[in-house]
Amino acid sequence: MNKLLWKIPLFFLFTFLISVKLFAGTTGKISGVVTDKETGEPLPGINIIIEGTSMGAATDLDGSYIINNIPPGTYSVIASGVGFQKSKFVDVKVAVDFTTSLNFTMHTEDIDLETIVIKAEAPMVRKDLTSSHTSVDAEQIQALPVESVSQVLALQAGITRGAGGELHIRGGRSNEIAYTVNGVSVSNPYNNSNSVSIATNAIQELSVVSGTFNAEYGNALSGIVNQVTKEGGSDYHGNVTFYTGDYLSGREETFFNIDDIDPLNSFVGEASLGGPIVKDMLSFFVSGRYSDSKGYLYGVRQHNPWDSVYINPMDPNDIRIAMSGDSAIVPMSIGQYLSATGKLTFRPFSTMKINYDIIISDSYSKGYNHSLRLNPDASYNYYSWGMLNSLEVRHALSNNTFYTFRASYNLDDYAQYLYPLLDENGNEVDFHAGMELDLTKYFADQRYQPSHKLSSPGTYSFLSGGTLNGHSYQRTRTLGAKFDITSQLNKNHEFKTGAEFKYHILDYENFSVLRDTVRYFTPTIPDVRTANHNSYTKKPIEFSIYAQDKMEFTSMVVNIGVRYDYFHSKSQYSTDIFHPTPNDPNLLPTIDRESLLDDSPVKHQISPRAGISFPITDKGIIHFSYGHFYQMPSFAYLYSNSDFKYSFSSQSYGNANLNPQRTVSYELGLQQQLTEEIAFNLTGYYRDVRDLLATQQIRISENETYLKYVNKDYANIKGITFSLTKRRTPNSMFGATLDYTFQVSEGNNTSSDAFFLDIASGRQSEKIPIYLSWDQEHTLNGTVSVGDPSDWNVTLVARLGSGLPYDPVLFDQQVYLRPNSGRKPTQAVVDLLAEKTFTWYNFDIVVFLKVFNLFDTLNERYVYASTGRATYTLDQTLETAKESEALAQGIAGYGAPSEYFNQPSFYLPPREVRLGVSVEF
Repeated sequence: MNKLLWKIPLFFLFTFLISVKLFAGTTGKISGVVTDKETGEPLPGINIIIEGTSMGAATDLDGSYIINNIPPGTYSVIASGVGFQKSKFVDVKVAVDFTTSLNFTMHTEDIDLETIVIKAEAPMVRKDLTSSHTSVDAEQIQALPVESVSQVLALQAGITRGAGGELHIRGGRSNEIAYTVNGVSVSNPYNNSNSVSIATNAIQELSVVSGTFNAEYGNALSGIVNQVTKEGGSDYHGNVTFYTGDYLSGREETFFNIDDIDPLNSFVGEASLGGPIVKDMLSFFVSGRYSDSKGYLYGVRQHNPWDSVYINPMDPNDIRIAMSGDSAIVPMSIGQYLSATGKLTFRPFSTMKINYDIIISDSYSKGYNHSLRLNPDASYNYYSWGMLNSLEVRHALSNNTFYTFRASYNLDDYAQYLYPLLDENGNEVDFHAGMELDLTKYFADQRYQPSHKLSSPGTYSFLSGGTLNGHSYQRTRTLGAKFDITSQLNKNHEFKTGAEFKYHILDYENFSVLRDTVRYFTPTIPDVRTANHNSYTKKPIEFSIYAQDKMEFTSMVVNIGVRYDYFHSKSQYSTDIFHPTPNDPNLLPTIDRESLLDDSPVKHQISPRAGISFPITDKGIIHFSYGHFYQMPSFAYLYSNSDFKYSFSSQSYGNANLNPQRTVSYELGLQQQLTEEIAFNLTGYYRDVRDLLATQQIRISENETYLKYVNKDYANIKGITFSLTKRRTPNSMFGATLDYTFQVSEGNNTSSDAFFLDIASGRQSEKIPIYLSWDQEHTLNGTVSVGDPSDWNVTLVARLGSGLPYDPVLFDQQVYLRPNSGRKPTQAVVDLLAEKTFTWYNFDIVVFLKVFNLFDTLNERYVYASTGRATYTLDQTLETAKESEALAQGIAGYGAPSEYFNQPSFYLPPREVRLGVSVEF
């Protein structure tokens, strides 16, 4: 990971030299009316200027004005006119996709008076909110005990976490979320994961659209997460932060080695700097974050990978276990992460702004594998590297019309292996740094062991040697171009239209190194022509166009739009389910094998969207929204085994002819402000999801089956969210939020083998609704903040969630009940942030304490099917487990079942304490 630090300057230089080829909303607006204080009459010709910028407008004959194309942030707005005293609003907050209402009353200027200064209050309810939309700005993020974007998102109503930590918006799958940075997609289409990660210190605003989002956004079923990064201003600002800590827990019986305190177990360093290069013309902002954590899951190096187990075939109790390890305690969930951002902002003239952004992410990690707890050096290494280059040109053609053009190049590199491949000189090859992905000229490491060594001495015992021999490489490059034009046709209509084009290049390699004692005496990479080596390069394309009209009236706001999406996978698919591949040796000679394949057709989709909000009182607003949404399945499912290689084992085939998954979504909500400091939001929603991706088993003959990806699943999600906010004001040091979600997420349960029978008989597959694996019926999040942010602050964040589903089993009968009919225990976590600020000259020095899982709660995220608990299993009562336990007492190196059943990865992390200091200027 120390290689990461010197790569950053190289990447910055590289991205300035490469030619950027062509390939979501990032601004808001301010509007209002200016009237005469004495007469109440509207005032035309009053100049409204955003202080420190060139943005502004003049009032029309009705005294109305609109300033659009404003980046999110906090501003001061000045109104001035001949014969009137200047008036100024400070702390005016602008959010992406929203209109901030700002009305001025002007005094006649009889004598020379100072400017009237008014502190603006952020609106507690938004008149133009037509679907659920949450915005969190940099100031709010800084006041929370969070360290990543996902932690901020998990606190929002309607968002739940699955057992693996993945996020789900309104009951959807985790890959149904579209992530954007400054309006540019950063979703890797291979699996819809983030190609880059951004440190929270680089974010100006994080917005989440979890309802029926506008036509501008596409290729997502559940929600949109848009991150707008900071940019340099007219003054220099920066900060440097360091903090470190370890897990302090009394759960020694669950977490091995947790009582060994290492103050440097988890280290984080952050820095940012922004300011002018050429005043009022060119500015910059850079940030970086590096973290190094050993985690909380440990193993013991009792074995080395070359160790093995010998069991006497004549006497099964004669077991000999090689133990060449040094018995060192080894961290097994380590992670090293680097994130860096850079932005140049160029203003050649007052009506144009050009942003160039570069974001780099680099990570190395190891995932805990409980079976390898005594052979920890055999677990996989994971490498991920991503880079986003984007160029944004924003040009105001007039006071009412502006366009935005974005060009981007997005690279995502991923590699998984134990030992790296070697070149002809025996040197290790670093694939995750963007090198050419061509594996034909490389060799397998000689440390890979024969497959028989990856074994345990008995049932419910740890592996005593061997290696994980798999290799997986994935690289996605996306070239994109997007053009949007927005025009305020009049004070009631804001019309926006745009188009986007994406060209993807996807490279994939997957194989398992072969080594045994019969044929492959040395580690061998399987031939790419065989079914043991999956390799392909695909170049799909996407195109979309949309139009939407935001109609703002005194009595209502209406958002209406339509979107068209075009997708071409540019691949082939099998047309005969009984002969899925032209390489099938069972095909009759009379069959034309080429006729079994056909070119995948283009997919077209049209998505209408509509939303409306209208006031019922001066502080109460109701909204309703409806829309159709489509999303193509991840490319991994379109192109898996795209060469149609056949083997006699159960084979999986991708399907380049998959249709888009689709959702029809409805939402009804109420915003109500109770006092100047308190407001709530109540929203009900329903989602009907069709054509979800599913795996179907198809039986070719009595002994041969294969798996194919198809559009067969469906789901329906219904829920209610309630959000209560008590904001902190100059007169009150107390602020709080409360978010509650009640939700039921159900989907179908179809036996995979039933698909074969139903196709043969022509009948409809039986669909049994079951709870989805991430269904959390009750979710409660709360935050409490006390203090003066400029002096001291204490924030508590609490999360309470009902248990997720699991598959129970009647242990005594070995009968599996309906899937997901059992419930895991409830989870509860409280986190703490306490900070104190000292001022020294022009520096603010902040000393802070972060405590995650403050009360050291033992939260079970995975459970045993026989008990529904992580703490024990009825498998321990089996004779085989008892026999293994007895053998473990007399055989050195035999991992006892009682140790094996204690799985620390079944739980969320124990208490973690971190101390740090931040210097801001």
